[in-house]
Amino acid sequence: MPFVNTNGIRLAYERQGRGEPVLLIMGSGAAGRVWTMHQTPALNAAGYETITFDNRGIAGSDAPPGMYTLDDLVADTAGLIEELGIGPCRVVGTSMGAMIAQELVLSRPDLVRSAVLMSTRARSDALRRAQSAADRALRESGVTLPPSYEALRTVLEMMSPTTLNNEAAVATWLEIFELSGGSSNDAAGQDTVSDSLGDRRDALRGATVPCRVISFSDDLICPPHLAAEVADAIPGCDLVEIPGCGHLGYLERPETVNAAIVEFLDKY
Repeated sequence: MPFVNTNGIRLAYERQGRGEPVLLIMGSGAAGRVWTMHQTPALNAAGYETITFDNRGIAGSDAPPGMYTLDDLVADTAGLIEELGIGPCRVVGTSMGAMIAQELVLSRPDLVRSAVLMSTRARSDALRRAQSAADRALRESGVTLPPSYEALRTVLEMMSPTTLNNEAAVATWLEIFELSGGSSNDAAGQDTVSDSLGDRRDALRGATVPCRVISFSDDLICPPHLAAEVADAIPGCDLVEIPGCGHLGYLERPETVNAAIVEFLDKY
């Protein structure tokens, strides 16, 4: 993979297809290549060039010591756009990647033509703070969970009952996550990124870039009511809720998700 040097670190990225550029920003603990399962082929077929990359802390890109903030990752992403000379470009982010995208909309609207924010939120509530604290405590304890347990926990947290109650589908996802090590990763520095978000609802009211929020009906990490707060705050932002999928809705119902992404990007 090629690299760019930006914000004091090296980021690994990949470009595919031809057309106007779309930058895809992945969530915490996951590599940019996850987008290539479903989203980049659909966007390339729709006439767009796609740029995926590994956030700091993910193998391929640098993993500086210490804990990262949302501002760190926003600066990384802005620098990537500038180094590649693709701004203003369309941006698609999911989970932590969507939080990066919405902050980029606020701080560098000159780099963003439009943005799709999937599984996003403008703040953490009591349950999400407890989830984050528990995950951090487990990591800091030094306990290593068996891959089969990690896989089961990941599937229960990230998938919808529609998938969990489908024996063939859930067996496939359990195998995939166990082979990949469940949700474990070396991106320890990303643990506190979401915690550094604060409450951004007032700030988002100043956004000037066209945005669409996509939420997933059974999302336990960024539930629809928190995603709706983002859509309500951003002027002119619309909201699409996709049923029958959890936090990884872009993997559970990719055709529906891809259609919602492409339809919006074609408008803006």
